[in-house]
Amino acid sequence: MAADMAGHSALDFPPESVSGQAGKERPRRRRLGGVIMALRRLLLRLLYLFWGCIAVGGLTGVVVLELLPAGRLNGLVAGLAAEPATLAAGATPSWPSPTAPKPAEPVSAKPEPPPVQRAMAAAAPISPATTEGPRPSQRATDSKSILPPDPSLLEPSDLTPGERLPRIAADNRAPMRAYAAPFNTADLRPRVAILLAGIGMNEADSLAASAILPPQISFAVSPYAHRPEKLLSEFRTRGHEFLVSVPMEPQGYPLNDPGNHALLTSASLASNLQQLQWSLTRFAGYVGVTGALGSMRGERFAAASDQMAPVLDMLADRGLLYIDPRSNMPRLSGSTPQSGALRAVDLVLDDAAGKSEIDARLAWLEIVAKDRGSALGLAGRPSPVTVDRIATWAANLSSRGLSLAPASVVVQMPVVSAAPPRTGFSP
Repeated sequence: MAADMAGHSALDFPPESVSGQAGKERPRRRRLGGVIMALRRLLLRLLYLFWGCIAVGGLTGVVVLELLPAGRLNGLVAGLAAEPATLAAGATPSWPSPTAPKPAEPVSAKPEPPPVQRAMAAAAPISPATTEGPRPSQRATDSKSILPPDPSLLEPSDLTPGERLPRIAADNRAPMRAYAAPFNTADLRPRVAILLAGIGMNEADSLAASAILPPQISFAVSPYAHRPEKLLSEFRTRGHEFLVSVPMEPQGYPLNDPGNHALLTSASLASNLQQLQWSLTRFAGYVGVTGALGSMRGERFAAASDQMAPVLDMLADRGLLYIDPRSNMPRLSGSTPQSGALRAVDLVLDDAAGKSEIDARLAWLEIVAKDRGSALGLAGRPSPVTVDRIATWAANLSSRGLSLAPASVVVQMPVVSAAPPRTGFSP
């Protein structure tokens, strides 16, 4: 019986059958594991895609919010808020048109500003809502252009063969009068002038400034500008007078480097006058000179009176005015009474290049003009922000009781005997 049972067990559970079943289970487990791994990878990829879409959507929203004008954005928000009520009433929803005027923004209460800001606000603060007027593209086309270089106002350089220097003509005409932008001297309102420096280093920005800004804005052209003839021709056509920027040793020299042709306190007088002639021969047709070269203003060299006085004498001998880019500094003077075509700027507009800072300084410049009769501002570079704020500010300056004038008008002019009428200069 034991044998039968043993035989029966052997028939019911053969070793070959058990090992065969185990062999069949292994491939199935492997396939099942492969399917699970594939599903996990697919799930991970779907998660990556999901979060990637969320990130792209968030970035797109930020970009749209940055680029969309405030008025357009307020209109869209108002439309979304009113949509449920509109649909419930059975009306057709209306969305703001891209060409529709911007809706008025609500005026929120603001804390009381400091006294200086209240003074600036009193001088007609700049805001798009109050300065809408004829943009520069709508300027009158009857403004007179600047004269091209006159051979009688030039003479050969004794240092550089083939180059020409400005001079006073035989009939006593001076470059600072001949190339000045026209101005109605019968206008007795306080005068505001702006000198925009850094011109010529970026041709696109310089051309844009010439096209956007009114012709009363004066330019200071860098002597390092590459082939500036195209720019200068454009300036003359549009009525912008211009000066040449002479590189001078600034604060922070040599970290602040004015270039290879700068006037330096450590150089000899002969070397500095030679460098001055180099700058004066780069191009022709300018009314004068300034020490503003971009954000550098030649503070160290201008403070050395023994070096600066001969420079002013040479400029006066050649019939050129000089604008000192340093504000709140003692008045410069040459060694002779004829070195009198000088004026220092009252305010630098773009030391802080934000819109609100530039607007505040322009408003302050109006206060200075009303207090003193004239004011001269300096902008270091023709950046898009600076050009836009000046154009917006100038649009309705006349309605605020001020006259926008070329820089040459507010410069104190010397008296020259037997001189022709001073076109572009105040008496």
